[in-house]
Amino acid sequence: MYKIAVIGDYDSIYGFSALGLDTFPVSGLEETEKKFVELASGDYAVIYITEAAASGISQVIERYRERLLPSVILIPGVSGNTGDGVAGVKKSVEQAVGSDILFGNQ
Repeated sequence: MYKIAVIGDYDSIYGFSALGLDTFPVSGLEETEKKFVELASGDYAVIYITEAAASGISQVIERYRERLLPSVILIPGVSGNTGDGVAGVKKSVEQAVGSDILFGNQ
C-alpha cells in the first residue's frame, strides 16, 4: 500500500501527522536531498515538500517529475508562500489539458 510523506522544517509540517501522514522534518540541504531520494525510491505515492525545502533540491525533484510515482507537490511553509507550488500545479494542468485554465490559451 502506498503512503503519503511530508518533508520540510518541523514547524511547517508537524500538523500533518494528525492527518495520518508520515512527516519528515529536515533542516539542511544535504539532509533534505537524502530524505527526498529515499522516500521517492520507496513506497510513497505522494510527497508533499515545503517550497523552502524544495528550492534547494529543485534539480533532484525534476528527475522525478516525469515518473508516474511519486507525485511531488510543493506546499507553503510557515515562512510564507513563494508561489512555486501554484506555478507547479499550473504547469501540470497545462500539460494535461493543453492550455492555461486560468487565462485561456493566449
